[in-house]
Amino acid sequence: MRALVFDFDGLIIDTEGPVYEAWAEVYRKHGQELSLEFWKTIVGRGSNYFDPIAELEVRLGRSLEGEAIRAERRLRTLELVEALTILPGVIEWRKEAKALGVRLGVASSSGRGWVTGHLERLGLAGWDCIRCLEDVDNPKPAADLYLSVLECLGVPPQQAVAVEDSVHGVEAAKTAGLYCVAVPSSLTADHDFSRADLVLSSLSERSFGEVGVLAGGGGRRR
Repeated sequence: MRALVFDFDGLIIDTEGPVYEAWAEVYRKHGQELSLEFWKTIVGRGSNYFDPIAELEVRLGRSLEGEAIRAERRLRTLELVEALTILPGVIEWRKEAKALGVRLGVASSSGRGWVTGHLERLGLAGWDCIRCLEDVDNPKPAADLYLSVLECLGVPPQQAVAVEDSVHGVEAAKTAGLYCVAVPSSLTADHDFSRADLVLSSLSERSFGEVGVLAGGGGRRR
């Protein structure tokens, strides 16, 4: 394997729970409920797929001060996210991949500022390529993000491993032709990961080297 490409939200740190909780608080303040079951179905898609403010305005039948609400929600999300730590196995996989000369990428349906800001805060520098929502026309589950990362890295999909936590991310990676490892998060545990080549409870369950052998030696699910 010549490339290892990580998703960000729910894979490097478990941001998805805090993002949901912050929006759920906004809804509760307006006497509405944001269903966790619904939220689980959109995890891994781009932020342009579902607009929580637009949905809330429809429910209330009136316009809201969207920018003010979003600013308050962002602050609340940051409060929750800043208490999070890097998920198990991420640092070890990065170190092992670097030692093997494997190129490192990030493919995220979130905005670049969100992704790079948290990576810097966590001390996770040294990526060879980062592609985010702004870089493609179609976010996950379309293959665009992965194809863009692979082009940037100069690596064919057959020589790359993707790591994802959502069914939409797995779909994107597999459509692009990568070997895909699924690591379900707290919000995606009930997703259908049947298309993933390998499902792990945590990246610490297997080393990157072990997975690389599987990816290159017939452990690929078609």
